[in-house]
Amino acid sequence: MTSPLDNHTMEEKEEGVNTITNVNLKGRMSDGRRKYGSSDSFFPGLVDDVALHCLAWAGRSDYAALSCTNTRFNKLIKSGYLYGLRKRLGIEQHWVYLVCDLRGWEAFDPMRKKWMTLPKMPCDECFNHADKESLAVGSQLMVFGRELMDFAIWKYSAIHHSWVKCEGMSQPRCLFGSGSLGSIAVVAGGSDINGNVLKSAELYDSISGRWESLPDLHTPRRLCSGFFMDKKFYVIGGMSSPFDSLTCGEEYDLETGKWRKIEGMYPYVNRAAQAPPLIAVVDNQLYAVEYVTNMVKKYDKEKNIWDVIGRLPVRADSSNGWGLAFKACGKELLVVGGQRGPEGEGIVLNSWCPKSGIKNGTLDWQVIGVKEHVGVFVYNCAVMGC
Repeated sequence: MTSPLDNHTMEEKEEGVNTITNVNLKGRMSDGRRKYGSSDSFFPGLVDDVALHCLAWAGRSDYAALSCTNTRFNKLIKSGYLYGLRKRLGIEQHWVYLVCDLRGWEAFDPMRKKWMTLPKMPCDECFNHADKESLAVGSQLMVFGRELMDFAIWKYSAIHHSWVKCEGMSQPRCLFGSGSLGSIAVVAGGSDINGNVLKSAELYDSISGRWESLPDLHTPRRLCSGFFMDKKFYVIGGMSSPFDSLTCGEEYDLETGKWRKIEGMYPYVNRAAQAPPLIAVVDNQLYAVEYVTNMVKKYDKEKNIWDVIGRLPVRADSSNGWGLAFKACGKELLVVGGQRGPEGEGIVLNSWCPKSGIKNGTLDWQVIGVKEHVGVFVYNCAVMGC
């Protein structure tokens, strides 16, 4: 009998479109009732729909162990059904994915304080050593870089624990602004392979694995940053040429399909040697890092101004913002940066919850994780919630 999953792409399977029948939920019939024995139920004495809801609340770190329980558990985990069920139940667990050296990507589970090594990406050496950008969308980690002849995109599946090469954009690019919302992502601006500054934008659907062209930005820009806020996509900062910095921002409305220019949204001048703006959005509130002062700022949407709220737990000024990650991780702000100590170099993950407030003029950063002996430079970082 053909499985309904056979009619869907790998991406659709990952996003949980598969139905409950795909994990073979059946039992023995007796007197018109369905009964479950130890061989055909997930938990003896517990109907499968209840068992699946229990399993959906299990941590993602437990999935590898669950898949080894028996063949049926293994099929359930690999089907991606639990990820789809978690999405419907509103269950979201955030993992931090980062790379600090050429050995490859690592994943960190803040809830379990557990580090995991991802499989090695089967890319060529040019891509491995080139500058890269990353983005998490749905249950996928996308890594953008350059191979010997052209730009390329590699995609890691959190469900299948493997890398595959992704369909390329209509306009391949680097140094763009990007952000994700649920199963979609938007990239805007950047530079093409010849160094031309772009004003084009594209939307990626992680369910279909397809790219769709969007209307152009008002102004071409590279070295910019993107994010979603209030269900709209924004791009701020960047440069329109090697000498011209942009202080304006642009807002894209997914419903109307139009861009709106916002003058003075990011009044901090970018230089060619500086990193793109370090920004993060928590509860639809935008935050940014000012490299020169190592301060965290909060954006006032109504007044279109920035207010200083506190200091970073690590320095960003020493490398013009490069090598440091500033991300949203659920309801918290996350700073990932290097630290040198008596025992050597390492990467430290600090978090602060805006709802906890500001105490005595300072932000109460908490260390949630440490990765030792990996250097002090964070090359790429993305946070996936699923």
